[in-house]
Amino acid sequence: MLKPEITIIGAAIMDVLAGPVTPQIFAAYSTPMNSVKIAFGGDALNESVALSRMGRTVDLISKIGCDEAGDRVQEYLKSAGVETAHIKREAGLETGVNIVLVDDQGERRFLSNPKGSLRALSEADVEAYLDTAADLVSFASMFVSPQLDVPAMERIFRRVKDTGRTLAVDMTNPKRGETLKDVRGLLPYVDYFFPNREEITRLTGEKDAEKNAQILIEEGVSCAVVKCGGEGCLIRTKTEQFKIPAYPVQTVVDTTGAGDCFAAGFLWGLLEGLSLEECGRFACATASCTVEQLGATTAIRSIEEPMRRYRAHPANLVMPK
Repeated sequence: MLKPEITIIGAAIMDVLAGPVTPQIFAAYSTPMNSVKIAFGGDALNESVALSRMGRTVDLISKIGCDEAGDRVQEYLKSAGVETAHIKREAGLETGVNIVLVDDQGERRFLSNPKGSLRALSEADVEAYLDTAADLVSFASMFVSPQLDVPAMERIFRRVKDTGRTLAVDMTNPKRGETLKDVRGLLPYVDYFFPNREEITRLTGEKDAEKNAQILIEEGVSCAVVKCGGEGCLIRTKTEQFKIPAYPVQTVVDTTGAGDCFAAGFLWGLLEGLSLEECGRFACATASCTVEQLGATTAIRSIEEPMRRYRAHPANLVMPK
């Protein structure tokens, strides 16, 4: 296998999406949906597929079961051009399958199996493949797998950085109530950090996105990128700050995977050598494609549509502070 441009670490699962739903769904025996769809998900799968379809060579480190769902996940990744040699297949493990209920605003609620592969990735599963990792490594989501606790993540992050690689990190809501104090030792290893506004608030207790970005920089992150949904994103380094507006969309159908595809767009920009503000604009353009269709990566078929939107993005709205 040729050395990939980017290695992504994290979950790869199947999704069953239904929507739009309302709270009344639980009062009815049967409720018709506009759409019920089998798709694929997991933070790392979403990033990998989006980047591969946009022309990058991607290696995925993940873990799935030796079952039908695992077969389908692996086949999907191969069809998208993602390298799957470093996905561990474990007998007796159920490949994660999430039920995703999407409301009429595109927001979603997840039903997941805590004993499935979504929560099963371990340090040993990751460590075995780090020697052949790309120069750019994306740890697709802190706090997804309980086996990758803070000490395990610190060992992985340190090894990535000790070999001179660039490390990007995304996160989800802390599962065990972790706070900034708990993860303080991780942050100096992180080159690019992609929390959304709600996630970083849960970590720091601070609600203001600008203050949270500043906190991350003070704690040692090289570049903090706070995803702000329909308001775009905030990018902060020691010397610069940019507010990037979201690319406008007419109808939000499903926000599943929007943050993952945002990260993929930003990482695509880094590989392309774009400036930070250009990376932010391309990331917003990529995420805007995702929310217009049901399913995390359904709308990202190639580089064409994200690039069209990026080129149409009003650069004069990028506001250095």
